[in-house]
Formats: sequence, C-alpha cells, structure tokens
Amino acid sequence: MAYDPGAIDATLAAAVGDEPGLIAELREAFLEGARRSFASLRTADTNESWTAAALRLKGLAASFGAVRLMALANEAAESKPRDAEIMRKINRAIDRL
Repeated sequence: MAYDPGAIDATLAAAVGDEPGLIAELREAFLEGARRSFASLRTADTNESWTAAALRLKGLAASFGAVRLMALANEAAESKPRDAEIMRKINRAIDRL
C-alpha cells in the first residue's frame, strides 16, 4: 500500500478550501486524535477495549483520508490485543503523517 503524505491535506482542502491556517489547525487536531487513539491501543486491557480503540482510529483515519493508517487500524481490530508488530506499524504510520 503506497503512502501519500498529501492525502490528508487534499482531503482537508476539499473540505475547507484554500485556507492554509485552517488546514494546518485541522491537521494538528487529526494528529492529536490519532496519538490519543494509539495511546488507547497501548493501554487496552481487554479484547473489547482493543477492538474499540482500533475501530475509533480507523474511523478517524477514514474521515481524514489517511488510507494507510485506516488499513492498519482495521488490521489491528482483527488482531490480538497489543500485537507488537501492528503497534509498531501504526506508530510509524502516525509518525509519518
């Protein structure tokens, strides 16, 4: 799956137009939400809380056009809680945003 660093900005520009300040603010809000969702994955102590956190991250990623992160969150929802490999991939995907 290819990584497209401009996908989020394109999604935001389509939603709010050519407003660089607003796009930057919304992008930062998205990143903050993604980091909070990742923290929820790290602290999930049941299958249900793990799946719920992964699905929240998937929804957030989908709403901002972060296709790679969305796919990884979906993979997490279908994996064992705190799977080290998927956690590493999600963390790296968020860092690349």
